[in-house]
Amino acid sequence: MTKVRLCFHDRCFDGTASAALFYRFYRECFDPKAEFHFSGMTHKAKHPWEEGLFDGDENAIVDFKYSNSPKVTWWFDHHQSAFLTPADAEYFKRFPGPHMFYDPEYKSCTKLIATVAKEKFGFNTKPLADLIHWGDIIDGAQFPTAQSATELTEPAPQLALVIEAAPDNGVPAQLIAELAYRPLAEMVQLPAVTKYLGPLLERHRKSIEILRERCESKEGVVFFDVSDLDLEGYNKFVPYLLHPESVYSVSVSASPMRAKVSLGTNPWNQATADQNLATLAEKYGGGGHPRVSAISFDPQDIAKAKQVARDLAAVLRAK
Repeated sequence: MTKVRLCFHDRCFDGTASAALFYRFYRECFDPKAEFHFSGMTHKAKHPWEEGLFDGDENAIVDFKYSNSPKVTWWFDHHQSAFLTPADAEYFKRFPGPHMFYDPEYKSCTKLIATVAKEKFGFNTKPLADLIHWGDIIDGAQFPTAQSATELTEPAPQLALVIEAAPDNGVPAQLIAELAYRPLAEMVQLPAVTKYLGPLLERHRKSIEILRERCESKEGVVFFDVSDLDLEGYNKFVPYLLHPESVYSVSVSASPMRAKVSLGTNPWNQATADQNLATLAEKYGGGGHPRVSAISFDPQDIAKAKQVARDLAAVLRAK
């Protein structure tokens, strides 16, 4: 029996969907009896790859940063900031490996895996079409309006809320095997989801009012600080619902694991959005996509995170 260690972007719908897609793909195309072990990965101030993590016969990474460990046998990612160092980027360029796939043009890692699995390995993606569709919508910020992105009435955004904001650790990993085979409408009926969904929907409604009070909008940039509240998993589209005139958002949040600065671009007001937010975040050790990025600091460095957030808001306003 093959042991597979599958590392995925934790507390992220696209990361969890990517893991579910890879899980089913591997079982159907390589080993139906493979024993999977899931590790949710979080962006932190320190190096994410801990000694001994890659303990499988196969070690896969989806929707998360590259590792040059020779033990890693599969990698899929679509972030501009996929490499921890320039040396890693150069190593990947020279020795990509047969099962290493990187394309920052994709809006979601789920869609990248689906395309590669179908075209290179003959995997039937039709049963997962809805999951692939929603992975692209949610991670690519392709909702038609800010209202549709924040009302959370469809199964996929509701599941995303639980994946991103459940108070207990390890929830996404518990859902991967089910998500690989169940429709999204069934997923939101599972006890492992319903136990969180009601309270989180209420928290979401309250968070809109909190952000209404705390958002500071001027010169096209919304800034807010919720680091004193349990709101790291807030809906990233709420600032644009409240301030449709904004082009960018900058925020500070905190959890026991990190202090976080988030940068975003209004999906519905991009006419003057000419800043690459991943490049801005990379200057402080963070990264992401050109339209959305983040920087993680150690929890005790909250004062530094707040200053960096203010500085970045000033930079974007100056532009």
